[in-house]
Amino acid sequence: MRAVKPYLLSLGAGLLIGLIYSLIGVRSPAPPTIALLGLLGILLGEQILPIGKCIIEGRAVMRVVRTRCADHVLGRLPSGNPPDEPVG
Repeated sequence: MRAVKPYLLSLGAGLLIGLIYSLIGVRSPAPPTIALLGLLGILLGEQILPIGKCIIEGRAVMRVVRTRCADHVLGRLPSGNPPDEPVG
């Protein structure tokens, strides 16, 4: 059951997004610009909890934003070096 949990959560998130799309009158698959903005919103939304956790714990927020968040949202630039360990 543990291996199935991410799939069920993903399905639930998709249903929620489908409901929101229906409420705002966007058809799926969405036009490219709307879809890309939605994906950007997802990427940025994933960073809210880690940043909030840093604020609550009194840790340096900008360090997490520059490393973990930037790598996740913008992607890591190719350097030919093996990836570092994730921060946080």
